[in-house]
Amino acid sequence: MTAVIAVVPASAKTHPVPLDKNTDSAKCLECHEDKGKGKFVHSAIATGCLSCHEVRVNKDITRVKLVTTTPYKVCLTCHSDKDASQLKGTVHKPAVRDCLACHDPHTSDNKNQLLKATSGDANDNLCLSCHKEGVNVPAKGSRHAALDMGCDTCHVTHKTGADLTLDNRFHLTKAVPALCVDCHDPKDAGLQKAHQNQPFGTANCLTCHDAHDSAVPKLMAKFLHPPFAEKSCDTCHAAPKDGKVVLTQADPKSLCLTCHSDKADQIQKAKVQHPGAAGDCTDCHNPHAGNSPGFVQPDPVTACLNCHNDQAELRKKHYLHQPAFEQGCGTCHEPHGGDNDHLLRTASVNALCLECHGPDSEPKKLDSEHLIAIFDAKVKLPGNYFNRVPVLPLKYDLGHPTANHPVSDVMNAKTKTVVAMNCLSCHQAHAGNEQGMLVKDQRNDMNFCKSCHVNGLDLSDVKVGGQ
Repeated sequence: MTAVIAVVPASAKTHPVPLDKNTDSAKCLECHEDKGKGKFVHSAIATGCLSCHEVRVNKDITRVKLVTTTPYKVCLTCHSDKDASQLKGTVHKPAVRDCLACHDPHTSDNKNQLLKATSGDANDNLCLSCHKEGVNVPAKGSRHAALDMGCDTCHVTHKTGADLTLDNRFHLTKAVPALCVDCHDPKDAGLQKAHQNQPFGTANCLTCHDAHDSAVPKLMAKFLHPPFAEKSCDTCHAAPKDGKVVLTQADPKSLCLTCHSDKADQIQKAKVQHPGAAGDCTDCHNPHAGNSPGFVQPDPVTACLNCHNDQAELRKKHYLHQPAFEQGCGTCHEPHGGDNDHLLRTASVNALCLECHGPDSEPKKLDSEHLIAIFDAKVKLPGNYFNRVPVLPLKYDLGHPTANHPVSDVMNAKTKTVVAMNCLSCHQAHAGNEQGMLVKDQRNDMNFCKSCHVNGLDLSDVKVGGQ
């Protein structure tokens, strides 16, 4: 989900020594000369201390503060190209509003005034302060040797872009596989043998391999297609011809249906069709491996957003629903077609939401896979998924957001009419700009409640079609 970073205001600190209100930078350096010395000194030092700081004198009290309300705003006076509010795409979370999480504003022993180096172990590597890739790799697992060269070997922290490409989303120095082949030569005999002499030089390496570490050898992805895991490549592949892949069937879909004919039946017979499921299976699924069940590519979220641009725009909102923007749309929707509106996995909205948020939710544990399953085991999720899911204290469809408040259709005792109600009466399904993702991005206050409860003296007098 989108990180919410607390930004401490640049409060004015009382200076231990009284200063004149017209104090200049030379006076500052009489005591703070260390701020202008070091291996890498911020270029702003040359413009003078008062470029970023200001001196305020009130009677005999001297205070020194930043020239803006927050450190981030000071940085943007020069580094306007790093303004996250103006950038499109995935922005590195500390760079959203907290430059000092990574940079020293004055001087450092590291390039770009980083607080630590971008290589070394967990104690020395700045990136490992937040990211744990390559740390605590299982004994039988594997770790990418490139990690020892430093994170900046593959990543450019501030790189971003509107296109949801891998290099933009993960701030890579190059696109894949160009980045990988800088070190791993596709013509190497050992690599060719490992890939059973199938052409792989232009393939996306990350569809089969994890870039950092893996619980298994060879940096293999978490989930493997059985023929691939068993090295039975000839199940799907014939010998390559003219450097190109040759399948054992006429096209990818025909090949997939030799094993997955049940999906063809579902797609064809679904009451509500999904146009995206009518194409080749490999439009959405990787045929070899992936880091999520079903090998959805490039990941379970982006696979859908590539077509559903209206939903992609919701990513800009402050609060993102975990199933929609972390686990994937298939958590709530049937990707191959179904019987319910909007391809929902249940006939009613509330049944869908309460599968996770209801007090009677009983996810099935899949211990051997370190996963849990919901919706009759049709949807598999990470084992810790429910750690971040609020469970509502409902009884007889009452109890949210306050005791005895209904969450389903209710009778207006005054007008004797049924007030239609479900979770979407108050909440947005995918994202919102206010906590709780309330409809129309409204705040959680009395004005929101009054959109239905028009009579403050009689809360049972509810307006039909609130919101």
